[in-house]
Amino acid sequence: MIAYDLICSNGHLFECWFKDSTSFEEQMASSMISCPVCNDHQVVRAYSPFMIKRGGGERKKEEEVLYQASQIVQEYLEKHFEDVGPEFAKEALKIHYGEAEKRNIRGTATPAEEVILKEEGVQFVKIPIIKRLLN
Repeated sequence: MIAYDLICSNGHLFECWFKDSTSFEEQMASSMISCPVCNDHQVVRAYSPFMIKRGGGERKKEEEVLYQASQIVQEYLEKHFEDVGPEFAKEALKIHYGEAEKRNIRGTATPAEEVILKEEGVQFVKIPIIKRLLN
């Protein structure tokens, strides 16, 4: 058995168990998986905040790969997105309503601001910044 954290297009996070990864892929392709809160079938896998330790050497290798991948994402964001810091929600709303130039932005928002952005139909993605885990 395998458990996946899933999230629907309405932001509801839930967990589902499957016989194996192939079973999960088949059910996703057939739109058999739906959100238990709103019955939405637009579901994707959410990144899980934990990993199962297999062994000392393998864990260090996995952590290094994770760190390198996060660095690539972080470098891309820094290069291609304007940092608007804590003004993210305000600037995203201005862009959404045509009051500011359309461009890629990054920054921070409070949970209350995230709710407002969702209610206004502003699309955004939360990307955690992973700090180096290795010694």
